[in-house]
Amino acid sequence: MKKKKIRVLVVDDSAIVRQTMEDILNSDPRIEVMATAADPFIAAEKIAKEVPDVITLDVEMPRMDGITFLQKIMSQHPMPVVICSTLSTYGSQTGLKALECGAIEVIQKPQLGTKQFLKESKVRICDAVRAAHVAQMKKISPPKKVEPKLTADAVIAKPKAASRAMVETTEKVVVVGASTGGTEALKVFLESMPQDSPGIVIVQHMPEKFTSAFASRLDGICDITVKEAASNDTVIRGRALIAPGNQHVLLKRSGARYFVEVKEGPLVSRHRPSVDVLFRSAARYAGSNALGVIMTGMGDDGAQGMKEMKDAGAFNIAQDEKTSVVFGMPQEAIKRNCVDKVLPLESIAGYVRNHS
Repeated sequence: MKKKKIRVLVVDDSAIVRQTMEDILNSDPRIEVMATAADPFIAAEKIAKEVPDVITLDVEMPRMDGITFLQKIMSQHPMPVVICSTLSTYGSQTGLKALECGAIEVIQKPQLGTKQFLKESKVRICDAVRAAHVAQMKKISPPKKVEPKLTADAVIAKPKAASRAMVETTEKVVVVGASTGGTEALKVFLESMPQDSPGIVIVQHMPEKFTSAFASRLDGICDITVKEAASNDTVIRGRALIAPGNQHVLLKRSGARYFVEVKEGPLVSRHRPSVDVLFRSAARYAGSNALGVIMTGMGDDGAQGMKEMKDAGAFNIAQDEKTSVVFGMPQEAIKRNCVDKVLPLESIAGYVRNHS
């Protein structure tokens, strides 16, 4: 029996973007664009005739902005929505608002005329649509096999089998990976961390220019300091560093001092920043001093890196299925037998506090 495709409604005021989005989405055999709309009023007419599985929605449009339309959708007929925006400084704040209003993902609009960006946009957009579709299901399906993808080897070389991180310090460091549903999960986690908590480094799959606003928002509501990571930032107690969108972040060490390196590189495990890159660097430079946390998210980014952390002596925690928006990333790590504890979201911070 032929599997039903994910039917998508594309809402954007630009005819060129609508066509580009249609081409990108239809290139995935699991997705088809059922219709496009130039503004929310036209979109509402299309939805009245046929309800899509997923909507991709621009923010800045004539007659009604995307956030207002999103709020109407969620109050009248909730359905999976992916915000697709240029995400300027103003737009990044709007993106956070969109997540609060019920959007599943916020992704960057494809830049036309840039071949590499369009290629990477295809990966991100199709993954976001599939994640949004799966996130609405009561039972999360196992992640589907996808085309070959780059591993952390593309950014940081794999350590030799006998290689172990230095152990001159007993200072713990916490590394966290999250994707779909992660913005809310990280808020719950970081709000519960006290000022003397161990240093934390985070990869949340986010677009460029979005992470700065996200970090600033968390910094205003958490007891610990939260900032977007920059190269050479020291990983210290009472501070969390969030990888910038579209850049990888690696944990490094100089003597007893942990710091981060932010660097360019290809998509790894279909993402930039990649959890696998952060986790591999933690395995290399922190070893048994590291505590790994993998949270809600589509796909398997972080599973291999967490296995390498486990082999290096780290203790690893996975968010449970019940509290995950999408159980893909934690599930993949659990399958590889590299998770020591599976916990509901609200219990993770307490466990980290008591074991670091």
